[in-house]
This record gives sequence, C-alpha cells and structure tokens, in this order.
Amino acid sequence: MKDDARPLAVFDLDGTLADTAHRQHFLEGARRNWEAFFSAAVDDPPLEVGVRLALAGAQDCEIVYLTGRPERCRRDTLAWLALQGLPEGRVYMRRNGDRRPARRTKLEILKRLGRERDVRVLVDDDELVCDAAETAGFTVVRARWATPSPVLEDAQEREGRT
Repeated sequence: MKDDARPLAVFDLDGTLADTAHRQHFLEGARRNWEAFFSAAVDDPPLEVGVRLALAGAQDCEIVYLTGRPERCRRDTLAWLALQGLPEGRVYMRRNGDRRPARRTKLEILKRLGRERDVRVLVDDDELVCDAAETAGFTVVRARWATPSPVLEDAQEREGRT
C-alpha cells in the first residue's frame, strides 16, 4: 500500500508526547511568559506512553502531528521530534497570532485532513478538543498519562496560546 493511501494517526504534542511540567511555571501569575514557555519546549522529556502509541501507530498509519504551538516554534519542534525518535510526519501548527481556542483550531485542521484521507485516530490530552473531535465523528484516544495542568488548560481554551 502506498504511503499516501494509509490512514492517518494524528498526535498532539504537549501533554501527549511531550511532558510540559518543567515549564509550567512560566504560565503562573498575572504576567505569563509565553516566549520562555515555548523556548523551554526543547527540553521536554518524552511521555513514554504517547511515544509508544505513535511508534505503534506508524506500523499501519501515516503519523501527523497537530499542535497548538505557534508556527514560530517549528524548528525546535521538528528537532525535538527527531531527537525522541518519533516517526517523521507532517506537523500542523497554530498560525502566529491565532488566538482561537484549541478545540476550534485543531478541529478545523482535523476536518480538513478527514476530507483528504481516512483519519483513524486523534490522540490528544485536551478534553475539549477530544469532545469536539468525537462529536464530529472522529475516533479519539484521550491522553491521560501526563499530570493535568489547570494553567495549560486555561491557556489552551481561553487564551488560545497552545
């Protein structure tokens, strides 16, 4: 089967493949330091459960990464994925300056992917993203293996930053 005919397995990064706990402190308090938060992503430890799922998914699917990280983080993100030994795949990122909630930006891209190809699964830690994807008819694996972060959840939904 040609690669372009394989179904897609879509993986989130932060909280699904990458452990962001060490950089959460940049988002605490009244003045959130987004530049430092994203710059520290290069040092994220991998989340082993998510990495194993991505590697297993690559056996039957083309892996695609769908993240709320802004486009300006692309170079660091690609380097991090390679360093972790994750499968190569297209990376869809939030446009710089796009502050819509993750559940909207990610669903928009997921629907577009679904029009082009069979999306076998979305793996994401954001409950609102998962709810929206399931409502739209996608199969979802909820990444519940990282410690939940209320600060990051707020950033994803209210501030549209990740």
